[in-house]
Amino acid sequence: MLKRGALSSGVARVAAAVLLGLFVVAVQKVQGAGGPVPYRNIIPAQLWTILQQKDFTLINVHIPYAGEIRGTDAFIPYTDAGTKVPRILRDRRVEIVLYCQTGRMSAIAGEVLVRLGYANVLNLEGGMVGWRQAGYPLLMVRR
Repeated sequence: MLKRGALSSGVARVAAAVLLGLFVVAVQKVQGAGGPVPYRNIIPAQLWTILQQKDFTLINVHIPYAGEIRGTDAFIPYTDAGTKVPRILRDRRVEIVLYCQTGRMSAIAGEVLVRLGYANVLNLEGGMVGWRQAGYPLLMVRR
């Protein structure tokens, strides 16, 4: 019985160490220690506010075209973000806001841009669906 208790205690210690390690890695990722700072999510109301005095690049990464937010500067498929964004935005410190239909494609593009060294990447949480649900208008332009 002592051996079983010692084994359980050892397993518990290993599990605690693993969990602590995961926590430290998560904190480092959030704080940017040892790596790039991740993109940040914003909600539709935040995007609406910063659109009033726009000083950032707004990129629609959704494919296929499903509408757009007024003020969109570029349409770059999320699959091409890693090659096309650096061509148009050489300064990796500029603020970039990405969006798509639901937020998933723009999250992928955001991760790619962060890995490329872009330090100020924002992702519209919920995408155009969340934008519409919050009562903001979408443009539907034939492309």
